[in-house]
Amino acid sequence: MTYTQTGDPTIRQHVQAWQKLDVDQQLALFWFIYEEIGNSITPAAPGASTASSEIAEGLFNQVKELTHEQQLKIQRDLINKVDTQISRQYGSLGDTTKLLFWYLLAEGMENGTIIPVPDDYRLSSESQALFSRIQGLSFEQQITLFRDYVAPMGAEAKAGAGI
Repeated sequence: MTYTQTGDPTIRQHVQAWQKLDVDQQLALFWFIYEEIGNSITPAAPGASTASSEIAEGLFNQVKELTHEQQLKIQRDLINKVDTQISRQYGSLGDTTKLLFWYLLAEGMENGTIIPVPDDYRLSSESQALFSRIQGLSFEQQITLFRDYVAPMGAEAKAGAGI
């Protein structure tokens, strides 16, 4: 799936700073942001259709059935664009569906069906500084940032390969 990043230079800078963090810091930052603004986000993200919600839930359900260690590996693989079946499935999704999938993962972390961030986990100073900058963005900018962050993840579907 081809991805076009927003033209907003502030959003681009935030996405690039996020992507420079190591994979576990990226995952933790996403969790801390969800904890901060999760109640403001509805499962039906702006522009989401019923179909995209069902697709995101289908992929989420595949992940939910795995062990916590496998769930963490899948999340890391998505960020690192490792070529796996789930990563290819994810890579073929639309940007809004990808955002919904990560929202469902965060919800799963909150209710214990997805591996949680350890209770004593602390963000690095670099991650904490980025978190503070993200908190200063408007809600619309935050949603655009999240979409721009999750959109390029996953692997490209291979030509001729069925998903």
